[in-house]
Amino acid sequence: MKNSSRVALVVTLGCIQHSYASGFIEDSKASLDLRNFYFNQDTRNQKAPTDQEWGQAFMLNYQSGFTEGLVGVGLDLQMLYGVRLDASGRAGKAGESNTPGSVFPLDDGKAANDFSKPGATAKFRISQTQLKVGTLTPKIPVLVYEDGRLLPETFRGWQVDSKELDKFNFMAGRIEQVLDRNSTNGQGMSIAGANDPVKGKFSNQFYYTGVDYNPTKNLQLQYYYGSLEDFYQQHFLGLIHNWQLPVGTLKTDLRYFYSTSDGKNGSQSGRNEGYVSAGYYGNGVNVGKVDNKLWSGLFTYSLQGHSLSLGYQKTTGESDFPHINQGQGRSVYLITNSQSLKFVNAGEEATVGTYAYDFSTIGLTGLKSSVTYISGRHIDTPTQSNKEWERDMRIDYVVPSGTFKGLGLMWRGAVFRGNDSADKDETRLMVSYSIPLM
Repeated sequence: MKNSSRVALVVTLGCIQHSYASGFIEDSKASLDLRNFYFNQDTRNQKAPTDQEWGQAFMLNYQSGFTEGLVGVGLDLQMLYGVRLDASGRAGKAGESNTPGSVFPLDDGKAANDFSKPGATAKFRISQTQLKVGTLTPKIPVLVYEDGRLLPETFRGWQVDSKELDKFNFMAGRIEQVLDRNSTNGQGMSIAGANDPVKGKFSNQFYYTGVDYNPTKNLQLQYYYGSLEDFYQQHFLGLIHNWQLPVGTLKTDLRYFYSTSDGKNGSQSGRNEGYVSAGYYGNGVNVGKVDNKLWSGLFTYSLQGHSLSLGYQKTTGESDFPHINQGQGRSVYLITNSQSLKFVNAGEEATVGTYAYDFSTIGLTGLKSSVTYISGRHIDTPTQSNKEWERDMRIDYVVPSGTFKGLGLMWRGAVFRGNDSADKDETRLMVSYSIPLM
C-alpha cells in the first residue's frame, strides 16, 4: 500500500479512537463483487497475434459510516484481485510480435498469473461537505476512471465535495498517481504523444475543480476545470436538459471543452524535453503544444423502452483532445467514448447514432440492448483524407428475482476500421455478481 493509502488509514484510525464510533459501525456495509471477464481482439489487416484473455476478479469493498460529532470520520477499504484463467500474452520468439495483454500485466514477458490492487480512503464529513483522502474513482467531465476490463482503474489523491448550497454541488481535488486497469503500481500521469512507458514524460499533479447547478429538476448546468501540470489546462461547460413531450421525452446534452498548454508544454525547451501532445502541426509534425477546442451535441428521444440518439462532435486546433492517457486504455467524457476508439484527433468531425431498447416494457425485466455507430472524418493530416469508424453492439441482462437475483450477464461486440490504424474486431463477455457481507 503506497504512502497516501497508509496515511489515510492511520489518520482515520487515530481519529476514530477519540470519537463515538456507533455510526461508524452501524452504517457500515461490505460486499464481495465477482467478475468473470473474457476479452478477444482480432487484428484483421496486419500480421499480429489475436489478443485473447480470460480472468476472474474478486473485489472486496468495505464502506464505513461516519462517527458522531461535529466532524464525522469514516474509512473505505478496497482489495482488487484478478486471477488469470487464460491469456495469449507471452514472450515472443525471434522475429515474432510480443503484444502485451490488455487485461493482465506482463511478468517476464508473459501474462501474470494474478495481480492485485489494495486501496484505502479516509473520509471526513462536516454538515454537507465531505473530504476523501486516498484511493479515488472520479467520474467528472475532466477526469473519468476506466472500468472496461477485469479490474477498474483507480487514482490516489484527495477530493472535497460540498452540497451546502441548495441546488449546487461543488467539487475540488488533486490526483497524484494513477493505477491502470492492468497494473499494480502507482505512477505519474501523461497524455498521448508523451506517454511512452520508457522515454515518456509524466506528472504527479492533476488539479480539478467544478460545480454542478440544478436550477430545476429537468436542467443541469456544469462548469469544470482540470490541469495536468506541465501538460495542459482545460475548461468545460455543459448543459443537460430533459423535456417531457406530449409523446415521449427529449434529452439534450451539450458539451464544450477548451484546452491550452501548461508549464513545460507551453515552452519550446519543455517540448524539446518531451512534454508534448499528439496532433498535427503541419509539415509532417505530429507532436507539439496543446491547442484544442471540442464541442458536441447529443439529442436522445425516448418512448416506451425505445430510445434513439443522434449527435455531432467537432475538434479544432492543432493538437488532439488532451486527457490523462497512459496508453493502457482510458475513458473520456465525450459522446464518442466508444468501446475502443475515442474520435479525438486534431480536426476530427464525428457523427454518432445509437438505438437502444429496454425489454422490461414487454415483460422481460432486466434485459437491455443497444447498437451504436460512430463515423469520424477530416482528421488533420497532409492529405486531410484520414477517417475512421466504429460499430458497437451491447446486450445486458440482470436476473431480477429468485435464487440468482442480481446476477449480471453482458456481451459487447465492436468492429472498428480506419485508414491510419489497425482494423480490429473485438468481443467482451462478462458475468458479474455481488455478495453482500454486512
